[in-house]
Amino acid sequence: MTSAIVHTWRLLSWGRTLARHGALRGIERDPNTPARLRRLLRVARFGARVPEQPRYADAFEALGPAAIKLGQTLATRPDIVGDDAATGLLRLQDAVPPIPFAVVCAQLKASFGRPLDDLFAEIEEVPVGAASIAQVHRATTTDGRRVAVKVLRPNVEEDFARAIDTYEWAAAQIEPMAGELARLQPRLVIETFKRWTARELDLRREAASSSELAENMSAEPGFLVPAIDWQRTTGKVLTSEWIDGIKLSNRAALVAAGYDLRELARVLIHAFLRQAIADGFFHADMHQGNLFAVPGNRVVAIDFGIMGRIDRRARVWLAEILYGLITGNYRRVAEIHFEAGYVPAHHDVGEFATALRAVGEPMRGLPVKEMSIGMMLDSLFSITRDFDMITQPHLLLLQKTMVMVEGVATSLDPDINLWETAGPFVEEWIRNELGPEAAIADRLVADVRTLARLPDLVRRIEARYPAPGGAPPAPPLREIEVVRIGAGWRYVAVAAISAAIAVAATLFGTAW
Repeated sequence: MTSAIVHTWRLLSWGRTLARHGALRGIERDPNTPARLRRLLRVARFGARVPEQPRYADAFEALGPAAIKLGQTLATRPDIVGDDAATGLLRLQDAVPPIPFAVVCAQLKASFGRPLDDLFAEIEEVPVGAASIAQVHRATTTDGRRVAVKVLRPNVEEDFARAIDTYEWAAAQIEPMAGELARLQPRLVIETFKRWTARELDLRREAASSSELAENMSAEPGFLVPAIDWQRTTGKVLTSEWIDGIKLSNRAALVAAGYDLRELARVLIHAFLRQAIADGFFHADMHQGNLFAVPGNRVVAIDFGIMGRIDRRARVWLAEILYGLITGNYRRVAEIHFEAGYVPAHHDVGEFATALRAVGEPMRGLPVKEMSIGMMLDSLFSITRDFDMITQPHLLLLQKTMVMVEGVATSLDPDINLWETAGPFVEEWIRNELGPEAAIADRLVADVRTLARLPDLVRRIEARYPAPGGAPPAPPLREIEVVRIGAGWRYVAVAAISAAIAVAATLFGTAW
């Protein structure tokens, strides 16, 4: 177990780096920051030359791979780090110098436990991408297929484990400092981050996520997921189908190749809505570098280390909230927040509906291309404190991904609007899921399942209340109040036995 001294030393070292880039200034000046935490931040920046303009992305990149991932997580939380910091952290580039090819080969051999010639005819030495956790090489299998081979960096699990250990310790120290920090739940934020990275550090789980998403997206033929080569995939190596496409970030190349950018944007938005609302399992890292266009105006996604999952009840609430904001039904949106427990019951539904109206109406008056999901989320964050809204970790990834998808779609078609494109899809899903036919179907399914459980219920009742045996039933006993005397029940029993003996001796003494 790491000592408090080690954690403190790491935090001071990291804090010093953040201070040199001006990344602590916003938190230090925030009036909601507890005085004790503000004093610690001042100690961290003591003597440092703080730049006028904070360089948030540079600061986290200087701290290493685990900090880069944490920074990407905090980019979804402007309510914690502030709007400027969240915007700065969105520019974090998860790109680092590649590890030598000899190290890659050693990692592959150790992972497969067999010669590489048995699996690959060729592996290109220069990686096509190098990130903080893994890097990717193009290769050809022994049966002639072109594949992408993703390899974990050596010792990356240990590096992340040390960093997360200190993040957890720090969150536990600052959460009790004030009510505002408790509302933001930093310990839960770090726990969510820990789970995300655990999934990314096990490439078999990433492969499973890719396979599951491919099955779910069979209803969206315009959105493709590369096939997994399970025979060449382990916990430290992931091999998948190679994709020859154009990154959605390269708009000029897309135009030159004759792609319909409006159609690509529509495909992307519909694919995201189907994942998040219809299936409840979505790709949560849909930035431009992970999305490619292939012939037929189809979109291919890669890199499934970060995935989000939402249960059906939360998806129903989400769909109703989106549709209510689209149609201006703020009262219903407010009611859903109370039904879901997002807003404590001691607040007034009408007041919250009015606050939502203040968020939604200004956007409804804007031109289509100026209406933004990101703008809406920023406005919603601004009212969370007034209504004591507790952070909902299961929605953090969704919020981040919504903003990300809208940004990619807008870069393809500046006139597209997520609200307009999402409206028909959300309306149809609500009708199918919440309409009278769906209600009847749900009730029938629930009733049939209940009937199917009846035999097992009867057997458990019989086991709990078996048939009488050969002994006659015991006579009913009169209820007698039991008084607790002295230090325990044994004194009551002793007193009762003693009294019974005394009575018996009086009545039947001569007989004895």
